[in-house]
Amino acid sequence: MSLKILVVDDSGLARRTLRQMLLPQGHTVEEASDGAQAIERYFINRHDVVFLDIVMEGMYGLEVLTKIRALNPDVKVIVATADVQTSTREEVKAAGASAMVNKPISATEVTRILELIEQGGMAWS
Repeated sequence: MSLKILVVDDSGLARRTLRQMLLPQGHTVEEASDGAQAIERYFINRHDVVFLDIVMEGMYGLEVLTKIRALNPDVKVIVATADVQTSTREEVKAAGASAMVNKPISATEVTRILELIEQGGMAWS
């Protein structure tokens, strides 16, 4: 199944890397470099899945998550972060994210999470 995916990260390298993992799987990928741009692009294009960095300049990722979920409570948001703290994981889960992956992200992990989401589930382990 082909998904419309929004990749939100202030790092151009992180966005390109994720794009290179997703395109060969047949997904459509759009990028946003900050929170405001992400909310605008989501509002216009209503992506199936959002990959969202937590630490970005301007608007913190969890604020972006809250605003996107206000537009669509059923949106699947996968938080991607280098932060491995249990408290961050719990905060992300409580905010309504479908999954959290640690950076650097592996193609295997991305595929596994997207398969779980496509089957209608959450990818929390």
